[in-house]
Amino acid sequence: MLNIRQANLNDVPVLRTLIQEMADYERLPLLITEETLARDGFGSQPRFRALMADFDGEPAGYVFFFGSYSTFQGRGLFLEDLYVRPQFRKNKVCRALLSRVVAIAQQEDCFGIMFQVLDWNEMAIQFYKKMDATFLDDWKTVCLKGDALRIVASAARES
Repeated sequence: MLNIRQANLNDVPVLRTLIQEMADYERLPLLITEETLARDGFGSQPRFRALMADFDGEPAGYVFFFGSYSTFQGRGLFLEDLYVRPQFRKNKVCRALLSRVVAIAQQEDCFGIMFQVLDWNEMAIQFYKKMDATFLDDWKTVCLKGDALRIVASAARES
C-alpha cells in the first residue's frame, strides 16, 4: 500500500540516503549533510518542503520542493527533486508524489510548478510529456558557484 506523507525531522537519515541514490543515478556529487537538511528543512525557518512515499512500509521515494516567485506570473513552486527507487517505479509512486505537489500548488494559488530534467533522462522526459508538461527549450539554466561566486562577490564589494 502506498502512503504519501509530509517528511519530518526523523526522516532526515532516510531522506539523505534517497538523495544520495538520486545523485548516484544522475552522476552528480552530493555535498549536503544530514545536519544541513535538518536545519534547512525542519528548523525555525524551513527553506524547503519534502514529502516521503512509503510503499508497504518501505521508503520508496521523495519529492523536494520550495516556494518560488515569477515577476511575470506570481507565486509558484520549484520542484527540486522527484525520485523513486527503481524497485517501486511500476507502482505509480512518482505520479502520486507529483500529484500531491500539484494539489499543494493549487491550494496555495500558485501559477504552476517549475522543475528541470537532465537531457539524457529519457524516462523522466517521457513521464513529464505524458503529464502534458511544457518544456522551455529556449531557456538555459545558469549557476554561479564556487570560484565564480567568490569573484563576483569580491567585485561587488570593490565597486
